[in-house]
Amino acid sequence: MKKTIIISNRSVYHKYAEVEIILPTDIKEEEIADWLFENSTLWEDKLDDKLSESEIDFGFGLDYDAQKNRQGFMNDSESESETRYDLYESHPLKITGGHL
Repeated sequence: MKKTIIISNRSVYHKYAEVEIILPTDIKEEEIADWLFENSTLWEDKLDDKLSESEIDFGFGLDYDAQKNRQGFMNDSESESETRYDLYESHPLKITGGHL
């Protein structure tokens, strides 16, 4: 009797994209996330378009190399998708950031 072996593999790929928008100078640091949610029309479609155009990379996208030099801020291993903001005074001098 012939024995059958099934070889299988699950590989994970990810995409990464980013867009820049101008934050009004009167927005306080603790108000940034709320302001971004209230003004999502300024960035959501642009980010979706960039994501559609971006290349597929192998891996979870959680490590430094996959971050396009964003220093590993994409780090939510429990989430299937992750969106965050990072405010820079002058790149790479980061002031604040967080997940949306």
